[in-house]
Amino acid sequence: MSLAVTSSNFSQEVLEFSGYVLVDFWANWCGPCQMLTPVIEEIEKENKVKVVKVDIDKDSQLAQKYNVNSIPTVLIFKNGQLQKNIIGFHSKQEYLSSISST
Repeated sequence: MSLAVTSSNFSQEVLEFSGYVLVDFWANWCGPCQMLTPVIEEIEKENKVKVVKVDIDKDSQLAQKYNVNSIPTVLIFKNGQLQKNIIGFHSKQEYLSSISST
């Protein structure tokens, strides 16, 4: 199960993490976001990639900081550095390709 993060723990959970982190910006009312959840949970289990979720309705501050204007948006961080921004729902393979190309 993915960890929910907010502005208060984002730095600790994402920016200070050694390795890959997928940050899923989502909302409860977003259909494509609901479709994405099992895809990124599979990636987390199979690839030992940390996945965290930011509910934009509860923490719009982070969404603004990272210019998230559309959801779902997945940001890929490696060792605390933003590597890639993926907007919309994509296949599992597309996320894996994005991770391996960074």
